[in-house]
Amino acid sequence: MPPAAKRVPWRWLVAGRASRRLVLVVVFVALLLDNMLLTVVVPIVPTFLYTTEYEGTNSSVAPAQTEPAPPALKAPPFSSMFSYFDNSTVTVSGSMIAVDLANGTESSHLPQPLASSPPLPSGCPEGKEFLAKENIRVGLLFASKALVQLVINPSVGLLTNRIGYHIPMFIGFIIMFLSTVMFAFSGTYTLLFIARALQGIGSSFSSVAGLGMLASVYTDDFERGNAMGIALGGLALGVLIGAPFGSVMYAFVGKSSPFLVLAFLALLDGALQLCILQPSKISPESTKGTPVFTLLRDPYILVAAGALCFSNMGVAMLEPTLPIWMMQTMCSPKWQLGMAFLPASISYLIGTNLFGILANKMGRWLCSLIGMAVVGISLLCVPLAKNIYGLIGPNSGLGFAIGMVDSSMMPIMGYLVDLRHTSVYGNVYAIADVAFCMGFAIGPSTGGAIVRAIGFPWLMIIIGVINIAYAPLCWYLRNPPAKEEKIAILSQECPMQTKSYTTQKTLRDFPLTDDSDVEAENAE
Repeated sequence: MPPAAKRVPWRWLVAGRASRRLVLVVVFVALLLDNMLLTVVVPIVPTFLYTTEYEGTNSSVAPAQTEPAPPALKAPPFSSMFSYFDNSTVTVSGSMIAVDLANGTESSHLPQPLASSPPLPSGCPEGKEFLAKENIRVGLLFASKALVQLVINPSVGLLTNRIGYHIPMFIGFIIMFLSTVMFAFSGTYTLLFIARALQGIGSSFSSVAGLGMLASVYTDDFERGNAMGIALGGLALGVLIGAPFGSVMYAFVGKSSPFLVLAFLALLDGALQLCILQPSKISPESTKGTPVFTLLRDPYILVAAGALCFSNMGVAMLEPTLPIWMMQTMCSPKWQLGMAFLPASISYLIGTNLFGILANKMGRWLCSLIGMAVVGISLLCVPLAKNIYGLIGPNSGLGFAIGMVDSSMMPIMGYLVDLRHTSVYGNVYAIADVAFCMGFAIGPSTGGAIVRAIGFPWLMIIIGVINIAYAPLCWYLRNPPAKEEKIAILSQECPMQTKSYTTQKTLRDFPLTDDSDVEAENAE
């Protein structure tokens, strides 16, 4: 091979490492896989636990409950059917004699005994008390990922400030791969719980490092908003594919199959990171970032974080409770439990990509305000559905509105740090991810308990009203003031276009040079 041909791949790698677009691709794929794993378990876990624990237990007990028929009833040939619903055995013979073993009585019927007690619709699960308890257990399992992520995120933010974003990003890939393989071969609730918690650690590294890396390479506010919208499109695509993919693969192939596919895709992502990011290279930030606790005292950052938390809490409450509610009220088959989330995922994908651009023109505060109001209204409409088709409208509105909020709030987080603090992004995106995770920690863990106590419709009413009540607070993000020591820096160095946001004081109040008054007059 000629030397020139050997140098082509090397040149491609060098060009790729200098390309912002390939960095965006790496972050996109990482968020895609993380959120596919996040949602692929949503339709699998409730039905898997029901099949292995409830049906498995009852099928093993069934032979002990069946008693031999009295000799007087053995004359004609018969067939026996055991009902898991009322613990009785119906014996059908030529004279249609039924023996009620639960009550110890005998009764003779005409040839229509089965018509006297109509059977349950096919597909309706039995064991209502088990399903009620399962709401809490499934909710805690789903919440474990977010709870672990809450604890790990601040440490990851500090780590990115010290060693850069590349190594934490690769650590996240390794942990996510191990979690995916563990999901594939876990057969008990405990192992599934551990795999979900392990996913939280990997997700923390991937999300904080990925979003911080994007904010550092896209310094222009308009470009950053577009890049965040595309990256969140990866998140949306993962949510879009995850639940339907999991339900179909589980119903027709088996539990392990979707996780093995995700593990293979994770390996491809790891190879891409090795080529593009050079995860062995330590590249600390040149300036010291603002401490997390200082950022947490900033009311504007708290308002943005609250919007992320409460808007995502709605869908987080739906994930463990909606499939079980559908099993109880709609008698839905396995494949429908994941398909119910498909409209929300498609509309979220549209919303994040559309408003990543539109939010710059109409104002990100307005997008988030409208989005939170629509989230609340959509959640109030979910319990009105009588079948899976009735969920299309509310879930579509929910996904589209959450896309509006996420694509507006993520760039605002970076903008607020540029405007009011030091332009180092690890800590602020750790806070953003903490807010996101709080929604997914509080939502499933409390949602299951609330459903068992007062019912699914009241759960939707509570979280819907909370979102509508919080929406007006987004108005405070309309005109966030810069801190005095940052205004002079922004006027000279910051390449961002700040046309969407104006400061409270004029630039001439903080002169840097002799020509600053002239510059201020020209700006006016």
